[in-house]
Amino acid sequence: MTPEYILIHQQVRPHIAHVQLNRPKELNALNLQLMRELRDALKMLDEDESTRVIVLSGNEKAFAAGADIKQMAGQTAIDMFNTDQFSTWDAIKKTKKPVIAAVSGFALGGGCELAMLCDMIVVSETARFGQPEIKIGVMPGAGGTQRLTRAVGKALAMEMVLTGRFITAEEALQAGLINHVVPQELYLEEAFRLAATVAEMSPLAVKMAKEAVLRAFDSTLEEGLHFERKNFYLLFASEDQKEGMQAFIEKRTPVFTGK
Repeated sequence: MTPEYILIHQQVRPHIAHVQLNRPKELNALNLQLMRELRDALKMLDEDESTRVIVLSGNEKAFAAGADIKQMAGQTAIDMFNTDQFSTWDAIKKTKKPVIAAVSGFALGGGCELAMLCDMIVVSETARFGQPEIKIGVMPGAGGTQRLTRAVGKALAMEMVLTGRFITAEEALQAGLINHVVPQELYLEEAFRLAATVAEMSPLAVKMAKEAVLRAFDSTLEEGLHFERKNFYLLFASEDQKEGMQAFIEKRTPVFTGK
């Protein structure tokens, strides 16, 4: 079935797929259907051997301006519990391949949380990040209090969550929330450039390295180091390890196959 609220562009560059949120009139507000379509698209691309990196974007005005408030306004606590809207977020988190967010304009509320769920973030100068849920009587529910605090520290996270203040692209860069800021006309191209660099690497090593970096947030240092070493040793069972090291010795560019 063709998705209604996202666009999927496979092989926009070698081994790179582009998924675009597509509710422009609603500034890409994240309703339940969109999130389910996104979950399914990422699962499909994660299983596609020709795809090594995924770029996720909105449009120039908004990456995503938040959750769909109209869909939630009349819900009770039991309705929200039974809907279990965050199960889609948990599934998206399990994507093994790198996902790069390309952000222009607003990334607010759920939009900010979705960007932080990605592995790297490239933005245009117009990007604005915020968790303004406090202004409508609630609080972040898809990781805004947790991932934002880990990314920018307690002081700035508290200010953003408790006042709803937006931060600029430059503030986000200085705080460590994002990777790169470029002019608006270049933000998507910059995301593709970063994706292309990652796509040149061994797909196995990339997935295992991503897994190890994420483990750093969920474990002690000792547990994280143990996990890192296991993945390091495991890569010596791959053809890519043999190819990569032999290419280094022979002073040539390696050709990785993901095996």
